Amino acid sequence: MKFHRAQEFTGSRAWEALDIAEIDGATVRLHWTDKPYIWHVNDGAEVFAVIDGTVDMHSRAGGVESVRRMTAGDISYAEAGDEHLAAPDGPARILVIERKGSV
Repeated sequence: MKFHRAQEFTGSRAWEALDIAEIDGATVRLHWTDKPYIWHVNDGAEVFAVIDGTVDMHSRAGGVESVRRMTAGDISYAEAGDEHLAAPDGPARILVIERKGSV
């Protein structure tokens, strides 16, 4: 077994990742960031769990933008094609589970 203490992981750049596991073609990665990601659309489903910190999850559907504030313990699920952007409010650690190589 391997163990990780999420709060101790700090990247040297925004969205740096610690690879936790690959399970049946899906990756489990812990990300550290203090800067927003870009607007994007994944080509597969994505589970996004805030482990530490606060993240504003922006999404767009039908030309309408919405924002949901996520704190430690909150989990979101984006289907393939869901347009979104994650913007931390200070440093944050996020567990992301998605198909390997997903863009």
